[in-house]
Amino acid sequence: MADFINALIVLANFILVPALTYGSQLALGALGVTLVYGVLRFSNFAHGEMMAFGTMITIFGTWGLQALGVSIAPLPTALLALPLGIAGAVALSLILDKTVYKYHRQRKASPVIFLIVSIGLMFFIGGLVRFIIGPGDQIFFDGTRFIFSARDFKRATGLDEGLALKMTQAVTIITAIIVVAAMFWFLNKTRTGKSMRAFSDNENLALLSGINPDRVVMITWILVGALATIAGTLYGLDKSFKPFSFMQLLLPIFAAAIVGGVGNPLGAIAGGYVIAFSEIAVTFAYKKVVTYLGPDSFQPDSLVQLLGTDYKIAVSFIILVIVLIVRPTGIFSGKTL
Repeated sequence: MADFINALIVLANFILVPALTYGSQLALGALGVTLVYGVLRFSNFAHGEMMAFGTMITIFGTWGLQALGVSIAPLPTALLALPLGIAGAVALSLILDKTVYKYHRQRKASPVIFLIVSIGLMFFIGGLVRFIIGPGDQIFFDGTRFIFSARDFKRATGLDEGLALKMTQAVTIITAIIVVAAMFWFLNKTRTGKSMRAFSDNENLALLSGINPDRVVMITWILVGALATIAGTLYGLDKSFKPFSFMQLLLPIFAAAIVGGVGNPLGAIAGGYVIAFSEIAVTFAYKKVVTYLGPDSFQPDSLVQLLGTDYKIAVSFIILVIVLIVRPTGIFSGKTL
């Protein structure tokens, strides 16, 4: 019985908790992509770099607060600087919309044109971020590292394996729950949210109903900027901030949005967790788990690993291809905002 519990703890420590954390980050990122697709009707490839930009502003704010001696220990100081990062990302989003996207929107450009424009902006924002903060890793987490460590867990339970919970993991999961709940409340209960949903369902009918399209677009970019900054900051706190990593994060984010159903907020959230659990479960080495569950003195020679960790991003691509073949409209198809 003890071996079975130890095996479960190994799975919880290296799959369940990390996947919940990573899935929360992907869900928030995919939610921003879904809002742009659902309301503005194009795939925003610049979303990953927008996450990097908002996170960069948050880092500068964190450094400023730390220099002033401001802290909310045991929580990370970055949570205090998060509103500054959101303001920066929202400002950039609105500026780019006014100077770039609005031009093509007034000319009724096709979604392909918007996609190409967003790719151009992706490189522009990415270059801007790397020029300002540099291409290297930035560690900006402070506060208590662990809520409880594996050593404390083993001491309290007497088991061979320990379960650890990092502060960044708890903050990520709790923040994601709060943000997702607030987003669904906004979209379903407020007048502005209902206007966005009506605009998403039928733009012409929404215009005839007196809905101001410019206001809907502005609110959409505000929400997208906020979601991008929150997702990017949580990812940076949990891992580290390296600008180029956010471009790589774009594939699992889009995979999450497509797997769940493009344009569906609920699907984006579900897709984020599907991608996260798949990536981590497929690349995890199950040697210790098999050792605990197998016969006495049995120990496999290999790592019992389906794919190496270097192929983690390939898992997202494989899942994306399978979903596009089997169910192109995603898990939660047929319903948008």
